[in-house]
Amino acid sequence: MAPLPLANAEIAQFFRGWLETFAGYVREVDYASARPLFHPDVLAFGTHNDVIPGLDQWVTTQWDNVWPKTSDFRFVLDQISVLASPDGTMATVIAPWTSTGYHPDGSAFARPGRATMIFSKNGDRWLCVHSHMSLNRGVPQASHANRPVKAW
Repeated sequence: MAPLPLANAEIAQFFRGWLETFAGYVREVDYASARPLFHPDVLAFGTHNDVIPGLDQWVTTQWDNVWPKTSDFRFVLDQISVLASPDGTMATVIAPWTSTGYHPDGSAFARPGRATMIFSKNGDRWLCVHSHMSLNRGVPQASHANRPVKAW
């Protein structure tokens, strides 16, 4: 059996940077800056919907129900895996992440999870075309912070 199609160092490094950039937008609750990282017709899975068709619906039904209610979102970069098609036009990123959630009384709890993201290269740009982010087992799904949205 052939080994997994691991991305070369250049592609892997690009996606480490992509994850850092995206995580920064999540921490800032900056939807406007995060939008260009995704295909407008992205298909996503999330906590609040099974299949979310399109970026606009994903922002309103998932991002806006999570990003302002949590903090400290980061990918665990030393644990990511990046796979890439031999022709360099598709890539998959598998990454654990951490964040902080908040109980109704304001007390914090660890809110770790994992993500699988699929990317398509369009010209010289990589766009995420599918994202599935989920919490680890046993982590409370609801978080009760109320941080302001920086930009829609």
